[in-house]
Amino acid sequence: MTTAAAAMPNARRGTIPVFATATAVTVSNIYFTQPLLEQIARSFHISAAAAGLVATAGQIGYALGIVAIVPLADGAKLRRLSAVLLAVTALALVAGAFAPSIALLSMAALVLSATTVLPQVIMPTAVSMAAKGQAGRVLGAVGTALTMGALVSRSVSGVLAQATGTWRSGFLLAAVATAAMLLILPRYMPAGTGRKAETLSYPRLLGSLPGLFRRYAPLRLSAALGGLVFAAFSGFWATLAFHLTQAPIGLGSAVVGLFGIAAIPGALAARYSGRMADGWGPTAVNAVSLVSVALALAMFLIAGDSLVALLIGCNLLGYGTTSGQIANQVRIFTAGPEVRARLNTLYMFSVFAGGAIGTAVASALFASWGWAGVVGSGFGFLGLAVVILAVHTRKTRGNEMRQPAVAGQPAPVLEDRAVR
Repeated sequence: MTTAAAAMPNARRGTIPVFATATAVTVSNIYFTQPLLEQIARSFHISAAAAGLVATAGQIGYALGIVAIVPLADGAKLRRLSAVLLAVTALALVAGAFAPSIALLSMAALVLSATTVLPQVIMPTAVSMAAKGQAGRVLGAVGTALTMGALVSRSVSGVLAQATGTWRSGFLLAAVATAAMLLILPRYMPAGTGRKAETLSYPRLLGSLPGLFRRYAPLRLSAALGGLVFAAFSGFWATLAFHLTQAPIGLGSAVVGLFGIAAIPGALAARYSGRMADGWGPTAVNAVSLVSVALALAMFLIAGDSLVALLIGCNLLGYGTTSGQIANQVRIFTAGPEVRARLNTLYMFSVFAGGAIGTAVASALFASWGWAGVVGSGFGFLGLAVVILAVHTRKTRGNEMRQPAVAGQPAPVLEDRAVR
C-alpha cells in the first residue's frame, strides 16, 4: 500500500491529513447555517423566508469566491493566500455570531462564504505536490474530507444550537475551528506556484478563464459530468426533508438531520476512487460513479417510503457523487501547474450551477408530482451524463482508461499549455 509520504515525497510530513482537515473545516462553513435558519428567524422575529436570506447570501458568496478568488492560486503566494482567506473567514464568523440584525448576518455570511473557498485552492495545490501516479490518491483523501465536512456540519451545528439554545454558538465554534487552521495550514502550503504564474496580473488571470474552457476538452467533459451528477444529488437533498416529514414516513426534524451522518460510510468509501483513477483512469471511475447513482435512484423510486432503502440509497448517491468528482478533478488536473486553479474554478462553477439547477427543478417537481417527480428529475440528469460519457468513450476508444492520469503530465487529449 502506498504511504502518505510516498504520495507527496517532497512535502512536509503530515501534509495530506492537514490538507484534509482544513478542507473539512472550511467547507463546513458553507453548510452549518442551514439547520439554524429556524432559530435565526425566531431570534430576529422574522419570517422563515427572510431568514433564508442567510443561506442565499452564502450561496452567492461561494459563487463569487470561486470565480474571483480561486484563480489567485495560479498567481499568488499560496502561504499568504491561505492565511488571508482563513483570517477573513474567522473574522466574518465572529461578526456573524454577534450580528444584531438579519441584514448584517447576511452580509457576514456573504463574506465568509466567499473566502471559505480554500478547499478549491487546496486541491490543485495538493495535486501539484503529488508524486507521479498519485494524483488520484491525494484527491481522494481531500475530496472525501470535503464531502464529510458538508455532511457532518449540518448535524453538529443543529445539535449544538439545541444544546446551547442559540444559533450563535455554531458561528463561534466555526470561528474557533477556522482560526485553529490559520495556525497550522499555511506552514504546510508551498511558498508559491512558480515564477511564471506569479508574474500574471489578476485581470489577466480572470481574463484567461473563457479561453481555458474553449481550449481544454477534458475540462468541458468533467464540467458536464460533474454538473449533471451534482444536479441529481442536490435535488435529492433539497427535497428529502419534505419527503421524510410527510406521510407515510412522518419523521421529526431532529431525526431528519441525522441522515447526513448516516451518509458518511458512502463518502468514506469514495476515498478509494482516487486510487482507482490512478490505476484505471478517470473515465472508468466516472462509469462506476454513474452506476452507483443509478442504483440509488432506483432504490428511491422502488422503495422510497422505506427508511432502510433511503439510507442505503443516500450512501450510494454520496459514493457516486464524490467518486465522480474525484475522477473529474483527476482529469482536469493533468494540466500543468500554471492553470490548475483556473481549471478548478471553471469546473467548480459548473458543478455549483448544476446543483442550483437540480435544486430548482426537483423542488418544482416535488410540489407537482411528489417524490416520484424528484426521482424522475434525477434520472433525467443522470441520463444526460450517461450519453455524454458514452460519446466521449466512443470517441477516445478507451485511451483514457488504458493510460492512467499522472500528476504534472498532460493527458493524451489535454493541451499542456497555459492560456496567458
